[in-house]
Amino acid sequence: MKICIVSDSHDNRELLNAAVAEAKSLGAEAVLHCGDIVAPSTLRTLRRHALPIHAIHGNNAGDTFHMSRLGQESEAFVRYYGQDADIGLAGRRVFLVHYPHYAYALACTGDWDIVCCGHDHVAEVKSVPNVKGGRTAMVNPGTVGGVGAAATYVMADLEHMSFAIREVPPPKPR
Repeated sequence: MKICIVSDSHDNRELLNAAVAEAKSLGAEAVLHCGDIVAPSTLRTLRRHALPIHAIHGNNAGDTFHMSRLGQESEAFVRYYGQDADIGLAGRRVFLVHYPHYAYALACTGDWDIVCCGHDHVAEVKSVPNVKGGRTAMVNPGTVGGVGAAATYVMADLEHMSFAIREVPPPKPR
């Protein structure tokens, strides 16, 4: 299973849409958003891609009430977890948390295959040694919204546990 991992969209709908569109064209079957979405309407714009979206809020939480209501709509494509999420995808355990220092600590436990974060707008994928004698992938996709850094996301292949940091293509003109 291939997935698109994004964070820190800060309501930049055009760049978020461009990232998800490209990821879908590359085979993505789901989107993970590691926070700082801000407005629920930002996620509504992703409906056209018809992919399940797993999202947390981050420190720029915006309208958490309506974000949680979005996840309860009958045509819900969004699963909104709040401040963090423990999810299973394609036989992998994945944890979403906004802050990198928490992500590092969680990766060290060895309880998850992948721990995803955001917040600092620095795209990075690293392998963290854990207390169980293995390694955990720690994935920070940077800022899909291009806030203070290049707009990036991560394309992940859960079967092969491979991760590629990608620059978001320019949005198509309307």
